[in-house]
Amino acid sequence: MSPQLTLQTPIQLPPSEIPSYLEQLWSKDQPSNSGANTFSLLIWQPSWLEQKLIRTGRLKSPIEGNQRNELIEAARKVVLEKDLPHSTPPLESIVCNSLIPQNENKSITDLRGQHVHRAISALQPRRLITLAPTLNGKNKLETLVAAYCPLLEESGSDSACGDVVVFRGGMDSIKEGLDIVENLIPEELPSWIWWNGYLDEAKPMLNKLASSGRRLILDSALGDPYYCLELLKSKTCKDQAINDLNWLRLRSWRESLAMVFDPPKRREILQNIVNIDIDFEGENPVQGLLLAGWIADRLNWKIVESIPSDEEIIEAKFKRDDDYIVHLKLISLPVGRPSIHPGQIVGIRLICKSNERSNNDVCVILGAESTECMRLEAGGMASMELIEEVVPNQFTSVEMDVARLLKSCRGSTSPLLSKAAPLAYELFKLVKK
Repeated sequence: MSPQLTLQTPIQLPPSEIPSYLEQLWSKDQPSNSGANTFSLLIWQPSWLEQKLIRTGRLKSPIEGNQRNELIEAARKVVLEKDLPHSTPPLESIVCNSLIPQNENKSITDLRGQHVHRAISALQPRRLITLAPTLNGKNKLETLVAAYCPLLEESGSDSACGDVVVFRGGMDSIKEGLDIVENLIPEELPSWIWWNGYLDEAKPMLNKLASSGRRLILDSALGDPYYCLELLKSKTCKDQAINDLNWLRLRSWRESLAMVFDPPKRREILQNIVNIDIDFEGENPVQGLLLAGWIADRLNWKIVESIPSDEEIIEAKFKRDDDYIVHLKLISLPVGRPSIHPGQIVGIRLICKSNERSNNDVCVILGAESTECMRLEAGGMASMELIEEVVPNQFTSVEMDVARLLKSCRGSTSPLLSKAAPLAYELFKLVKK
């Protein structure tokens, strides 16, 4: 679904005048007031890569702030032009850092905050506030405001309107406007913060925005892996409502694995797992670690140790309830055309061996639709029962994923994530040591 613009041209106002303007806009004294009584969404939307692609002439369009196909393909070309490893995800920070922007002061149309994805607008948010930092850190703060209504064919005849507010400028000027941002978030409505960027790119700002305990949407695949897991662990331990898009993309893998062991005759062998291999794209192990943490929590395993056996493999040992040791390997695979999301899982192998009957030994292999599993099938498994399943790929935009989370109205962290994240962090912490 393509984005849509606000119904009116945004009005540029001094930051101090925005609260009073919005109050007049949705005055309760107006009989025609149709402001939505839903939620507010505060979006951190730096779009650094998009800004650089436009500034270097590789992308011919306004700054929109979404992950459209033209942007992704332009980024893939940069990977080849700059001789980066072919397994580099197109939206990875190394791609952005390889570009040197030109003419930073040249005027370019910036539609961030005004270009609303239809999946989000269909939920009829009351207020969308976008923080849009510019490449030129010296730019002064500009604040824009506009009334906004979803398209009728999406929301039906009972469409409820809202408004959009945009804070655009250099990092320092946006920091100065944070106090006004806080005053614009309605206290009587649920509020979400969508950190649509790398988690380690503006830590003080993220900490300040999230300190109020608002519901937080982030992507643990974006940023330094250790910091991302540390942040996840910290937020879940503080019982702050946190929704991780990287965890959301794991859903098909978790469901497929659970379905394999759902039949009663297979539940017994679930207690006999001795080896787990998880293959993931590139060098970001966060999703693989989260999956390993989920499995360990569900089966009540305890971490014994975790070590990096080489640059491409992380090894760990768990202890089962019967004190048997389970060996885990997370293996980095170079992929020629990787997903836009760093570290996506491409295959899982589980070996289940019974101490009593060898004919009960089972090898379970899950593989992504786009990836062959021949590497996982190697290793002398001919004598075992082989169970193979294909995990369907989920090709949805980040805006669609965010809309799914907003629609679910989850006001707390998923209990599964709250257990898996600390285990994933402990695994990686042992590796870092």
